[in-house]
Amino acid sequence: MTDNAADTPLAPDDLARRLTEVFALVGPLYRRVQRKVEQAVPIEGISVGVRAILDLLREHGPMTVPQMGRAQALSRQFVQRMVNDAATRGLVDITPNPAHQRSSLIRLTGDGRAAITAVTAREQALLRQVGGDLTDADLTACVHVLTQMLERFDNVE
Repeated sequence: MTDNAADTPLAPDDLARRLTEVFALVGPLYRRVQRKVEQAVPIEGISVGVRAILDLLREHGPMTVPQMGRAQALSRQFVQRMVNDAATRGLVDITPNPAHQRSSLIRLTGDGRAAITAVTAREQALLRQVGGDLTDADLTACVHVLTQMLERFDNVE
């Protein structure tokens, strides 16, 4: 580590103030992106909630509703509604879970995989429009900060 003040970990009070700045940006950004995705519902045919379920299943493979709820810090009831919506649209299959009879496994179907791939491709096309001279180091630092914040609040129900 260098003697540069920018490389020195912040004192707790300073860190809290700077993280508040980050959080103040993340909330509006999340809501704007969410609205943009919702505007595409007629095109893509899925809500933000269903999109989140599909994304989680693509990333982690088959999961139960309680596992998805914990992973997203969402209520089991909300996740179940999203799963039911996705199943009605043929985007997921609900299958018996050999490990636990009361919690079925939710799996992506081919249509579900195609839908989340299309949504992701559309989002990436939009994100290519982000300007500025951002570097890989900038994004690595951003992901690091957000990961630290997420881990700290991982136990929030």
